[in-house]
Amino acid sequence: MNFNSLEFLIFLPLVVILYWVLPHKARWIMLLIASYIFYMLWNVWLIVLIMITTVTAYVAGIIIERTQDKRVKTASLVITLIICLGLLIFFKYINFILESAVGVIRLFNAEQDSIVLNIILPVGISFYTFQTLSYVIDVYRGDYKAEKHFGYFALYVSYFPQLVAGPIEKPQTLLPQLREEQKLKEEDILAGGKWLLSGFFRKCVVADFCGIFVNNVYGDLANANALAIFAASALFLVQIYNDFAGYSEIALGCARLMGVKLSKNFDRPLTSTSYTEFFRRWHITLNQWFTQYVYIPLGGNRKGTARKIINILIVFALCGLWHGANWTFVLWGLASGVIMSIETLLRKPFAKLCQKTKIDLENPVVRVIRQILLIIMFTLCSVLFRSGNMAEVGLAYSGMFSGWGIGEDYVNNAMNSLGMDVSQLLQLFIFIVGMAAIYRLTLEPSDSKLPLAEAKSYALNMSVFIYGITAIMLCWIGLLSMGDSSAFQYFQF
Repeated sequence: MNFNSLEFLIFLPLVVILYWVLPHKARWIMLLIASYIFYMLWNVWLIVLIMITTVTAYVAGIIIERTQDKRVKTASLVITLIICLGLLIFFKYINFILESAVGVIRLFNAEQDSIVLNIILPVGISFYTFQTLSYVIDVYRGDYKAEKHFGYFALYVSYFPQLVAGPIEKPQTLLPQLREEQKLKEEDILAGGKWLLSGFFRKCVVADFCGIFVNNVYGDLANANALAIFAASALFLVQIYNDFAGYSEIALGCARLMGVKLSKNFDRPLTSTSYTEFFRRWHITLNQWFTQYVYIPLGGNRKGTARKIINILIVFALCGLWHGANWTFVLWGLASGVIMSIETLLRKPFAKLCQKTKIDLENPVVRVIRQILLIIMFTLCSVLFRSGNMAEVGLAYSGMFSGWGIGEDYVNNAMNSLGMDVSQLLQLFIFIVGMAAIYRLTLEPSDSKLPLAEAKSYALNMSVFIYGITAIMLCWIGLLSMGDSSAFQYFQF
């Protein structure tokens, strides 16, 4: 079930009402049933995979905690990794692996045919697999006690607000909240409503609106000029950010309506001034997962600079591969890892140079310049993320780095490729400004950098609510009528 579907507009209020009407002891049962229904509406047979993952991790956690034999503990962890990662690798990467193998064979035998398997990618498998593994690894490390109640554990794995696209929750943050008897609070309902407003606005207004122009250019790269390709790539960065941040905020809103606080997955990443800062603010829970369960076990930054660089490259290559079974994602991950490695090597020399030349990196003008440079870098890298294959990557980059021009005709050609006119450009500007206002509205006093009184004034500004809801309704209806309303981009990952 998509968040941006009419079915969900019926499903969510019904679940929330039942949650608060039922006694605490019955709530987990209702939520587990609702979560399984939510997931089975994608494909009823996918429930088998999530049950295999759930049972495997639950049994492994119990065995790891109860046994004193180190070999049994390790064997339980390894078996869980093999089963859970095995399912993920098979369903997500088997065709990619076979096609890569065929590509190597073709170097020696040009007549080798392609191999294509018609395997459905189970939605959300990357997210609930990583969440389940974090539980088993934490129990193995002694960082968390094994959950004895199978029902609560099954709910932890399948909790519908964050099931298919995160945030990836550690057991320490989610399981206790699912067990706790939540009380109906006005502040939770208000906060949940604001997160839902912000999330739907990001997805249905900003992301889907940008997606129309991105698709126009990437659907016909051969006839797009450099300005059009660069503009479409920049808009894709805005699209993918608001698409995924929108999903995450809807998830936060759904859970908050039931008193549960999920982890924030984004913290204004496009205002960052460095790659390191960007990835601390972008898809926060995934980056924390790779840091805790891959980067640190590899040695982190404890074994010298050379080893640190190797670890960064490994983590980012895996992160790229996690996003999709395509060499474009691997290259995106490696490119990001290389840039972050360069930042790591140059950080101290650059700081000393700025100190000698008396350049204040926190000066507002300097910060804006750094932010613009970072956005340009990410726009260039977003070509790898958006392109469907390596041929498309080559076409996009060759078009972007050649044929730049000036003049009204050149700009008009770019606008024609985008399918955008002046009124739509103005719409986009209004939407982005509106997004900034709605984001500030969702800030709670504890999260806000604003003075408390100012934060409250935003919370009471009903005009922002009215604008946001009206824009969502109009854009949603318009996109549905044109057939351009899309599923969340991160569902494919």
